[in-house]
Amino acid sequence: MIKIPLSDIIAKIKEKAQLTEEEINSRIDDKLKQLSGLISKEGAAHIIANELGIKLFEQFTGRLQIKNILAGMRDVETVGKVTQIFAAREFQSGERKGKVGNIVVGDETGSIRVVCWGSVSDDIPILKEGDIVKIISGYVRENNGRKEVHLNDRSKLIINPEGETIGEIKRTVALRKQIKNLQEDDENIELLGTIVQVFEPRFFEVCPSCGKRARQRELSYVCEEHGEIKPDYSYVFNIFLDDGTETVRSVFFKNQAEHLLNMNQEQIMQFRENPEKFEEMKTQLLGNIIKIVGRAKKNEMFDRLEFMAQLVFSNPGPEEEIRRLEEAGEKEVKAEEVKSLPSIDEI
Repeated sequence: MIKIPLSDIIAKIKEKAQLTEEEINSRIDDKLKQLSGLISKEGAAHIIANELGIKLFEQFTGRLQIKNILAGMRDVETVGKVTQIFAAREFQSGERKGKVGNIVVGDETGSIRVVCWGSVSDDIPILKEGDIVKIISGYVRENNGRKEVHLNDRSKLIINPEGETIGEIKRTVALRKQIKNLQEDDENIELLGTIVQVFEPRFFEVCPSCGKRARQRELSYVCEEHGEIKPDYSYVFNIFLDDGTETVRSVFFKNQAEHLLNMNQEQIMQFRENPEKFEEMKTQLLGNIIKIVGRAKKNEMFDRLEFMAQLVFSNPGPEEEIRRLEEAGEKEVKAEEVKSLPSIDEI
């Protein structure tokens, strides 16, 4: 199913209907009340766009600009300039072995991470920042709120195709906030803080084919898409972050956890059978200053805001970052251009 994020729907309505974001959110809230809460915010926004005569899905086939790429799309073709390269690495998840690498590409409308699986990752060592790449037959997944183009052995990555040019790349920036100023559904927010509490990773079963959560049914595990399976494992990791104004529980799913802990999947999986080995890692993490980009989400069970990490910066240069926080005071300031991404896709 093709999915367009709420923020993208709001941006489209704002552009086409000349409404402010506050006016759009007010209409969404009114629609939720009108329908007695039996619809999501995304669904309410879809209805509002339709009522205003705004077409949200402009193109499904052919070459797409990055801004028009949506989660759930298949056979995607796009062209972008390489802005970041992350070396391919081998992995093993249960009986599944393979190789995966990542690049970030951008065009005049935005940037997106491209996850290269199997033989496609063999092209990563010959890539250079500034190269233009043409992507053919990619498929799009959502990873912790961010869209990614995935390439498999049926996809093509053509380096510097003849006749292709890219203008000035639209850069994505995050908005710096203090923790006390976080609000529900804040997206693309940057926090800087100190790790003051660390929890052991929690492990859960996933489908080895699609990576979605697997559910136990009697003596077996079942994936909604692939039926009965022999599951792999993924994990989620929590800390409390303190920036001097307040603390917030921050959640790191698989690839973000690997980036923060500076460990691969095999190393983290050892804590599943021997959780006592994680005590040393706790000691290493406590007191570290980190920078994370992500979104704020309401935990309904505990009636509190939590921060879902999407990018992790383990060595942010504390003196410069603290100076920026002091200058910002209670104001929200623009963050520097994102310069790093988690190392691999959620397996």
